Amino acid sequence: MARRKKGEAISGWVIVDKPLGPTSSDVVNRVRRAFNAQKAGHAGTLDPLATGILPVALGEATKTVPFILDAAKSYRFTMRFGAETSTDDAEGEVTVESAHRPTDGEIEAVFPRFRGMIEQVPPAFSAVKVDGERAYARARAGEEVELAARSVEIHEIALVSRPDADHAELEISCSKGTYVRSLARDLARALGSAAHVSALRRTRHGPFREEAAIPLDKLCALGHIAPAPGPRVHLLPLETALDDIPAQAVSGEDAARLRKGQGVLLRGRDAPILSGSVLATHRGDPVALTEYRQGELRPVRVFNLVN
Repeated sequence: MARRKKGEAISGWVIVDKPLGPTSSDVVNRVRRAFNAQKAGHAGTLDPLATGILPVALGEATKTVPFILDAAKSYRFTMRFGAETSTDDAEGEVTVESAHRPTDGEIEAVFPRFRGMIEQVPPAFSAVKVDGERAYARARAGEEVELAARSVEIHEIALVSRPDADHAELEISCSKGTYVRSLARDLARALGSAAHVSALRRTRHGPFREEAAIPLDKLCALGHIAPAPGPRVHLLPLETALDDIPAQAVSGEDAARLRKGQGVLLRGRDAPILSGSVLATHRGDPVALTEYRQGELRPVRVFNLVN
């Protein structure tokens, strides 16, 4: 007999405004407890010193996490000039110092060098794996960590404010895999200075935006306030993560076939023009993520939603 899973079979997305301090895993665990959900996961790690959007998937929504991991992101961050650190943020030890404080004009003048596809070396204190081990684990053990450069894309970069000569607040939109700490480090070096990230906030992650996020403490408190509707009022449908994927309605018979892992033919004069990933739905409910090839929907991820 299969062991019964603890919690409820709740599925959907919760867009959390992560506070300063907890890890992304801490946030996921608190959200899962707040909903009493059987299963939960996040789509894209935020460092403990970072705040902002952390999409948390519950139940069957965890099957859509890969589509969010690949999505573009936006960040607002503060560079502190004068010192480069071992972690490229305020947590590390100072490794390089500089008395040079670039002007607004100098900062904006180097932006073209960092727009588009660039090569970027991740921080030594990062989750990148080296021979099967996280780079930060090796770095914390005192090992010399050398990481290879990787290609990332910076879609937009702008100087937002200049509180004082030591600080510059920037905003960027970028591809997955971009390290803001590395970008700040490399920007400062290009300016003949040294800097690290002193504040970092994610403001957008794919279809999820800052204004739709709920602070973690507020979300968790909803479970203790009666007769409020509880945290479920902030639960978004799992298909929210699939906004860019075409949907195709199927019959009840075809939905049953897909749920069994069988393909469904869509041929004839009225067959839709589709390609690639397609979300199959029945009566508005998601049935499966499919791949459309040669007139057939082939199930890739099947959703087992509990009504």
